[in-house]
Amino acid sequence: MKTQVGIIGGGPSGLCLARLLSQHGIRSVILERQTRAHVEGRIRAGILEQGMADLMRQAGVGERMDREGLLHDGIVLAFDGRLERIDMAALTGGKQVMVYGQTELTRDLYDAVLTDPHITIVFEASDVAPAGFLEGSPRLSFNKEGESVTVECDWIAGCDGYHGASRAAVPPEMITEYERLYPFGWLGLLSDTPPVHEELIYTYHPRGFALCSMRSTSRSRYYLQVGLNEKVEDWSDDRFWDELGKRLPATMDSELVTGPSIEKSIAPLRSFVAEPLRFGHLFLVGDAGHIVPPTGAKGLNLAASDMYYLSTALIAYYEQGREDLLDRYSETALRRVWAAVRFSWWFTQLMHDFGEDPIAHKIQLAELDYLLSSTAGQTTIAENYVGLPFDASFV
Repeated sequence: MKTQVGIIGGGPSGLCLARLLSQHGIRSVILERQTRAHVEGRIRAGILEQGMADLMRQAGVGERMDREGLLHDGIVLAFDGRLERIDMAALTGGKQVMVYGQTELTRDLYDAVLTDPHITIVFEASDVAPAGFLEGSPRLSFNKEGESVTVECDWIAGCDGYHGASRAAVPPEMITEYERLYPFGWLGLLSDTPPVHEELIYTYHPRGFALCSMRSTSRSRYYLQVGLNEKVEDWSDDRFWDELGKRLPATMDSELVTGPSIEKSIAPLRSFVAEPLRFGHLFLVGDAGHIVPPTGAKGLNLAASDMYYLSTALIAYYEQGREDLLDRYSETALRRVWAAVRFSWWFTQLMHDFGEDPIAHKIQLAELDYLLSSTAGQTTIAENYVGLPFDASFV
């Protein structure tokens, strides 16, 4: 097989990148080790920054998102019995976030990709291995139904996540990895119940952090901070709802509608960045190059800026013969990556219980009180939450 861009990973990053390139007639092959049903079934993010929503529209797959997604102007912080709203739209010149589940977003992308003449996707591609990217002759080998196949390409985009083959193929001496592990995880529950509030509620409580989120007006997503030694099977639905109610302000607890869970899982929290994001003709995109705690809703949205910079650079290469943007991809993308890592780390520290001495609890309450009483403090949260802009000089 031959193509222009070989993409490892058929999640939202790989799919959206392929569609952005296809809009300019650039051909790609996507290798995905799972089935379509498996990828679509992953329960992941549900908050899209304006930049990610704009990329979906640019990729020609934003119609259902715009019709069914929920636009939010603000978020609510709950602490010390208080409910304080941050009006993000008012503080950022009208910017919003959109509630639209990653499952739905992925389905929209697959519907477009599978009928796109410029894109070939191979499901259940096992043992994917990138090679030749340092020597200028990039290729991807994989196995499909017992047959060994090689894809020759000009460039490789590693959109295959933290455990994928792309970063693992880079010689260790060429890459620097930064990592911070957090001493707790998030226990998440998905249920077909109406959200407890029309906007997201982030709760700081001595018993631990809680988040009230949603996927639609009839489907809710809730999270609890739990210890790393906790097991999902030890958390019945009743136990989860009871604990969530204890962490919410009394006014919210009375509004909470409970019901059977559709899915429950525990996710550990980490900050991770690999530098650089380019190795010859191989580029790391999204979770393959960086991970952030979910507190600031930055995971998929941070991949969006990688997609924007890489697609812009590849389009300039094929249409204008330019390589300068490809040379600048890593530096430019990492600048925004580290900004998101900083915000996610700070917001996680602000809203979680780290089990420290009582003075730490009082300091967190004082900081929250200051931030919510200060326009500058609220603006800091709002600007970062709706998403920092892409670098306008990257053209």
